[in-house]
Amino acid sequence: MNIFRLAGDMTHLISILVLLLKIYATKSCSGISLKTQELYALVFLTRYLDLLTDFISIYNTVMKLVFIGSSLAIVWCMRRHRVVRRSYDKELDTFRHYFLIAATFALAVLVYEKFTFREILWAFSIYLEAVAILPQLVMLQRSGNVDNLTGKYVFFLGAYRAFYILNWIYRYFTEARFTRWIACVSGLVQTALYADFFYYYFISWKNNAKLKLPA
Repeated sequence: MNIFRLAGDMTHLISILVLLLKIYATKSCSGISLKTQELYALVFLTRYLDLLTDFISIYNTVMKLVFIGSSLAIVWCMRRHRVVRRSYDKELDTFRHYFLIAATFALAVLVYEKFTFREILWAFSIYLEAVAILPQLVMLQRSGNVDNLTGKYVFFLGAYRAFYILNWIYRYFTEARFTRWIACVSGLVQTALYADFFYYYFISWKNNAKLKLPA
């Protein structure tokens, strides 16, 4: 493991901890897209099927279980917790995420690295993760104002992908057999989706002001 992948894993973990802190400390999921959280749960469930067959390391196994467990816990809270679910902004979270699932699955069937059931699901999870943040970004844009914890959650989530791009670049030059081009291209697309959010995030940070996104 290199420093860029470790930094990516840690910023990803921080983003989840920030989101869990917001939900459990404030008993509110206001500003959080349930649809994005459902997409991430689907991403992890389809990507980490190798937990049933392969063992790489304790670190690898623990991180995969954390991502699966936390994503399912967040979805459960937003759907079932009698206090948290009342704060869900359903009228703002209207992105038709089923189209993203259908489109990325179709792409995975057409463009993959190996024609096996698990590899096609892996490709699907990569494509879906690249666009899973869209419902969240659209929701924030519609609401305009972004609270501190929600802004930090999205920031760390975007930083995680940026670090993974550096990880892939590093591996390309240091590993003779590194060929995960699907992950590289999808990661670039995903990071590009955060560009507008990053711009306004840094502007608000520089001016010590509340984060606002243009409608």
